[in-house]
Amino acid sequence: MKIKHYTLSVLLATFISAMPLTHIMASELSAPQVSIAEASDKLQQRMQDKGFIKDFNKVTQFVDQTIYPHVDFDKISALVLGKIWKTATPDEQTRFKKEFQTLLVRTYSRAFSEFKEWSIRFLPSEMEEGATKVIVKTEVLQPGVQPIAVNYRMYLNGNEWKAYDIMIEGVSLVTNYRTTFSDEVQAKGSLNAVIESLAKRNAEALKNS
Repeated sequence: MKIKHYTLSVLLATFISAMPLTHIMASELSAPQVSIAEASDKLQQRMQDKGFIKDFNKVTQFVDQTIYPHVDFDKISALVLGKIWKTATPDEQTRFKKEFQTLLVRTYSRAFSEFKEWSIRFLPSEMEEGATKVIVKTEVLQPGVQPIAVNYRMYLNGNEWKAYDIMIEGVSLVTNYRTTFSDEVQAKGSLNAVIESLAKRNAEALKNS
């Protein structure tokens, strides 16, 4: 099952558009939930700048400084490519991660402007004491729309909780892109060809925007 553009945009945007931490009692949240809420709080403040979303460089800088610390993009990239990642050269891995991250930033940058007047409700955590992996369950709330289930797979990396997958209504970001890139590698004949195609699409999209 592939995620439609609308659904994918919601999925990506919700990771960094959760209800601000200032609106939630931090003591009521688990450590993984706080990780998501802190990033979203900074985003809400940054979005007061009306020109923020229109400036890709500003969005990229914000992601580098505020979002990346809460997300393991190395792990996500490896999971997305699956077996292909293991046979890729170090250069291919680096280039793929760069272009894939650019694709994600482009996607949720559009989502910022498309979806407004929503909030996130954190559902009760089922995290066991001493656990190093957890699924943070949330619901996206919008006026006149049924709540949308958005869950985050997170793991403990040292002392920090990092996300490595996002699921919306049970559909995984990692699984969705793994299918997409697997099909593209098969069609184009190599991972290098897919990376070059992705880089070209990214460059054209950024030029047009």
